Amino acid sequence: MEDLMEILQELHPEVDFETCTTLVDDKIIDSFDIVSIISEISEEFDVVIPAGEIVPENFNSAQALYELICRLDEED
Repeated sequence: MEDLMEILQELHPEVDFETCTTLVDDKIIDSFDIVSIISEISEEFDVVIPAGEIVPENFNSAQALYELICRLDEED
């Protein structure tokens, strides 16, 4: 989770990723941010996020993203 938080903080240092649960819904992150996050996650965690997983529910919070990473890692 620490590595994910670093990725997110580098992208938007002004956001409290530990408590925010509406990153997509409140337009805190946009599609360009999501592309960057996916790229960074792929590099850092060696997981591929399939297109079907790129939904707001998976990107609305750091916790949801972390759970997605863990789930995809287990499927490998």
